[in-house]
Amino acid sequence: MKLSKTICSLAIAALAGFAGLAHAQWKPTKPIEVIVHTAPGGGNDVLARAMVQMLEKENLLPVRMQVLNRPGGNGAVAAAAIAERKGDPHTLGVVSSAWIANALVTREAKVTLHDLTPVAALLQEPALIAVRSDSPFKTLKEFVDAAKAKPGTLKQSGGSVTSRDNIIRQTLQQNTGARWAFVSFPGGGERLAALLGGHVDMMVIEPQEAGEQIRAGKLRVLTQISDKPLSGFPNVPNLKQAGFDVGSSPQIRALMAPPDFPKDALAYYEDLFSKLSKTASWKKYVDDYQLEDSYSNGAALSKTITAIENDLRNQYQQAGVKTVR
Repeated sequence: MKLSKTICSLAIAALAGFAGLAHAQWKPTKPIEVIVHTAPGGGNDVLARAMVQMLEKENLLPVRMQVLNRPGGNGAVAAAAIAERKGDPHTLGVVSSAWIANALVTREAKVTLHDLTPVAALLQEPALIAVRSDSPFKTLKEFVDAAKAKPGTLKQSGGSVTSRDNIIRQTLQQNTGARWAFVSFPGGGERLAALLGGHVDMMVIEPQEAGEQIRAGKLRVLTQISDKPLSGFPNVPNLKQAGFDVGSSPQIRALMAPPDFPKDALAYYEDLFSKLSKTASWKKYVDDYQLEDSYSNGAALSKTITAIENDLRNQYQQAGVKTVR
C-alpha cells in the first residue's frame, strides 16, 4: 500500500515537472505582429523596426516579427487594434507616454493602457531645450529672465497642449513666474523649421531629432531633460543643475500585449526583451540615439504607467487642461 502511494506520488510529481517544463518552454509558432500608432518613420515605428532587426541579428527569436502601422487618434486606433486581439500571444504593441496623455484628455479613447497587458518597459526618451545658435540666450536662466522681463513676447514651438513640450513649459512657468507663448505645430519638422526660421525662440526637442542641426552649428542646447547625463552633451546641465529643481514626467517607450494574455507567453517575452537589452546591438542603438535604457518587466511597467498617469493628471489640472479620467 505504501509502495503504491509512493509510486503514485512520484508519477504526479513527474507529470507536474513535465507540465512546468512545457510551461517554461513556450515559444511563438507563427510570425509576431507588432502594432504601432505612428505612420512609417514615426518614433514608435522607428523603434519597432530597429527592434525587429536587432532580434534577427542577435538570433533571439525563432519566428519573424513584422510591424503593423495603425495611426490615428494619438494612439486610440492602435490601442483598439491591440485590444481586439484578446488572448493572442502573437500580438504586441509598442506604446509611448502619448497613449497615457491622450486617454486622460480624450473621452473618445475607449481603450487605455489599463485595458492591455504590460509586457516590458524599454526606453526613456530624454529631451533638450534648444535655441538657434545666434540666439542671445546662452543659458536657460537667461531665457527665463527675459520671459519675466517681457511676459508673453518670447515664443516656444511645440506639439499639442498635452505634449511634453507644453508640460515642461507650464512647469517652468509655475515655478519661476515667467511667461512665454506656446505655438503648436502638427509635426516635428514644422516645429524645428519655425525655430530655425526665427519664428519662435525656443523648443523642446529629442536628441536624435536635434543632432544634425547641432552638428551643423544651427542649434545651441541650453539644458538637457534627463535623469542621467547624456554622453553626447557632457557639458550641458540638466534642469536641476541649471537651477530649476522641477520634475518632468518621463517619456517612455514600452511593450504592451492584448487583454487576457497567456502567462507563459508573457514570461517568454519578458525574458526575450531582457536578453535583447543586454546585447551589443541594443546598447549601440541606445547610445547612437542618446536614449536611456530602462528595461523592466510587466509588473514594474504597470506601476510606472500609473505613476506617469497620476503625474500628468496633476500637471494638466494645474495648467487648466481638462481631464476626463
